[in-house]
Amino acid sequence: MVMKQLLEVFDILDDSTANGERMKDYLLSVNPAANIEVFPLTGPKGSTDVIRVLIPGKNGKSAGRTAPTLGVIGRLGGLGARPVMTGFVSDGDGACTVLTVAAKLLDMQKKGDILEGDVIIATHICPDAPTEPHDPVPFMGSPVQMHQNNETEVLSAMDAILSVDTTKGNRIINHRGFAISNTVKSGYILSVSDDLLDIMQTTTGQLPRVFPLATQDITPYGNDLYHINSILQPATATDAPVVGVAITTETMVAGCATGATHPVDLEETARFVIETAKYYGSGKCSFYREDQFRHLTELYGDMRHLQTLGDTSR
Repeated sequence: MVMKQLLEVFDILDDSTANGERMKDYLLSVNPAANIEVFPLTGPKGSTDVIRVLIPGKNGKSAGRTAPTLGVIGRLGGLGARPVMTGFVSDGDGACTVLTVAAKLLDMQKKGDILEGDVIIATHICPDAPTEPHDPVPFMGSPVQMHQNNETEVLSAMDAILSVDTTKGNRIINHRGFAISNTVKSGYILSVSDDLLDIMQTTTGQLPRVFPLATQDITPYGNDLYHINSILQPATATDAPVVGVAITTETMVAGCATGATHPVDLEETARFVIETAKYYGSGKCSFYREDQFRHLTELYGDMRHLQTLGDTSR
């Protein structure tokens, strides 16, 4: 259970003056040995605080060993849309979830439960992000540009990435809780990971749920194509396999809506991420089949052009 950590994290983030240093102080209170970076990031529409947490594993790369590193990224425009909206918005669920994961893993370390591999958690904290029009419901905007998020959150040390994002403003996911995506790697939409499906049904006690992806969803923002949201944007900045973890609802809910955060859903998502970190670092969870990916590229070639803005001269 991670409800205790979730409620503590939410209390810090549900604040008009929320910032990275305050969250760092909280995480250090959980485990004074925590390795945490916080720094400001300024964009065309304001600024935000980037926060990155390294949870070292027994056999992780930070210890000079070889266990793989899992990246956990919380994607969002902002925690709030002040002054337009009052309070914590639905769009902040991704950040709240991954920071809950950080708090729980730090607490586990303090108590002697240390994972095999490193885990790197990254997100940003902004209580007053702008909004922007989007069909069928308004999107949360961001004070910074997507390439800035990728540059500060998608790190070369990450061997695989879970990208956690509120994904409620659509008509294609019609249940409350969370869903995962196909694995995306180097411009390819690959098969869904059986290992992740197993972990999902164990942590939820239900049949696993997968949300559909279109090709344009895995291309960079800025190409004038429709995207379900920013959940797969990390895949445009790395060759590591990326899986989207979408926090979902039965009905369409705007990212800028307040009163729309469901603690049970976030707690369930956080437990899935934590269990994935346990299995991935110990070599018992694969995001994709390497032999299949190798054969796919032999047959059909390189698809990395989908990680770019494309041919803009046409």
